[in-house]
Amino acid sequence: MRQLILVFALLSVAAGSALASPHDHQRGQRAERPTHVQLGARPFFLVDDMSDSPLKQRLQQCGQRGQFRSSDFSIGHRGAALQFPEHTLESYTAAARMGAGIVECDVTFTKDKELVCRHAQNDLHTTTNILATPLAAKCTQPFVPAALDADGKLITPAKAECRTSDITLAEFRTLRGKMDAFNPAARTPQEYLGGTANWRTDLYAGPSSGTLMTHAESIELFKRLGVKMTPELKSPSVAMPFDGLTQEAYAQKMIDEYKRAGVPARHVWAQSFNIDDVLYWVRNEAAFGQQAVFLDDANTVADLPSYNDLVGYKTAGIQIVAPPIFALLGTDAAGRLVPSTYARDARNAGLGIITWTLERSGILADGNNGFYYQSFDSAIKTEGDMLRVLDVLARDVGVMGVFSDWPATTTFYANCAGLR
Repeated sequence: MRQLILVFALLSVAAGSALASPHDHQRGQRAERPTHVQLGARPFFLVDDMSDSPLKQRLQQCGQRGQFRSSDFSIGHRGAALQFPEHTLESYTAAARMGAGIVECDVTFTKDKELVCRHAQNDLHTTTNILATPLAAKCTQPFVPAALDADGKLITPAKAECRTSDITLAEFRTLRGKMDAFNPAARTPQEYLGGTANWRTDLYAGPSSGTLMTHAESIELFKRLGVKMTPELKSPSVAMPFDGLTQEAYAQKMIDEYKRAGVPARHVWAQSFNIDDVLYWVRNEAAFGQQAVFLDDANTVADLPSYNDLVGYKTAGIQIVAPPIFALLGTDAAGRLVPSTYARDARNAGLGIITWTLERSGILADGNNGFYYQSFDSAIKTEGDMLRVLDVLARDVGVMGVFSDWPATTTFYANCAGLR
């Protein structure tokens, strides 16, 4: 019976999220602050899948308490992008209902220089239905079908590139979000829009959901949902200045929308992979710059900054760094998860740490878990080991928060560990 209740709770998150809209005229609904956190079945499945350990016993006992609260340790990465189209109202609402205390809008701009929520300026061809609309003709690279040989073997993959800067805000509003995916063997635009990863679902990406949002709309939604905000200023795909918009003006425009909405700086963690953006906020928007986040774009351990680099960030006024999970963990001689050299260096440099991204690697038990697990994959044996990863990140590394594509997992752990 308990398992059935948990499953129904998960379904209620999905169903409830699909009812909300940022525009009252669309479906007559408005997303409101959740009255209680709904974790669904997944965190408890992960606990059950853990090997026996004191940590598993503590989490099992915690799971029996029945009531959970939101936590700033739990950050909704693009909302709840494991199952909901990223950067949509439905994804954001689901993240809040799962107890994410902070939710992310990645920020880019349209042809008429309006700020919108997209992971990249040039991802509309994989994250929206644009190729199935008349707006496809405006794309930087219109759809080109795949070339296949007589046996159906792929010779040249299909391609397309559609940017937010190709269209106006009014045109952007006509699109619907979808799961970030494409079919490289596609012969038609409709086929190209398929290809969703096998660890995701298209159940919540139908024609009645996938509601795209402007940055300003995301701010108002997050205020109603009672969550804090972590916008990421995305690197433009176009040359800057763009129609008079400089990089500095772009960075300022993002902050101005929070100020105009009356959002306290302490509720905003502005992020960028571009150190110049972060330093601009530090120097020109002191309150927001105090907790601006410098994202690390390292692809391997060898790419990570040195201790002296990290000290340099701190000296320049940067207070928080955000590397990928692999940067913070390694294994000891016994094969146990331990903090990495980078993790120790960042703490010794006096930097706060946020990390990304949990629930973004598919099935863990089959090994070869890719980018996020590259430095400690040998220590991962089951799906439940994800909670061991969280435990070391929280207790031993001391991260401030963890981005997750399914925030229920991080919310559950935060509650059990007593993290606000």
